[in-house]
Amino acid sequence: MQPLLEHFGVSIAAITGVLAARGKQVDLFGVLVLALVTAFGGGTVRDVLLGDLPVFWMADQSFILNATASAVVVFFLVRYHALPPMVLMVADAFALALFTMIGTRKGLAFPVAPSIAVLLGVMTGVAGGILRDLLIGEIPLVFRPKIYLYATAAFGGATAFVLLQQFSSNAKWNAISSTLVTLLLRLAGIKWQIHLPMFQHKVTTPENQKENG
Repeated sequence: MQPLLEHFGVSIAAITGVLAARGKQVDLFGVLVLALVTAFGGGTVRDVLLGDLPVFWMADQSFILNATASAVVVFFLVRYHALPPMVLMVADAFALALFTMIGTRKGLAFPVAPSIAVLLGVMTGVAGGILRDLLIGEIPLVFRPKIYLYATAAFGGATAFVLLQQFSSNAKWNAISSTLVTLLLRLAGIKWQIHLPMFQHKVTTPENQKENG
């Protein structure tokens, strides 16, 4: 089941890379680069930190074939059929949820503390999107104001997986449940515009000083 989930996550992430390139005047090669970076960025960082080399997509070329095929199909599809902007947000939420669970699960398979496994899960979920956004000259999604539970959703899902693994031996159910936690938190954040408090510096003006005495 794990390889199927990884392939599904890679495919969805590659699609988000293609959708993010809309309106950026990027050719097919550039779109493929964005798709591959999005699909493999988080997992590559995770595997390098864990010392699991070669990284997953170098150890199994089927991941590259999967991401490339998904990107090419969607590239030609969206040239003739415009997709609503919300499609990118929802697709990215699915990729985030799957990659977070996969990264956390892999972290627990190595001799690292559960808290480190949670961080690895979050990193796996968000790093590919960060690299994608930087390449197209955008502020990474995770750093944008009022992001509506992006990394927070990944943290919640990763934490849920770690806790479930401590109290339940049903690995399949644990993976599904934690993936749903991340996905539902992210989609709820988007729908109801839920976000963490913003860090805003209060500027002191002469008017404010007069009001304060």
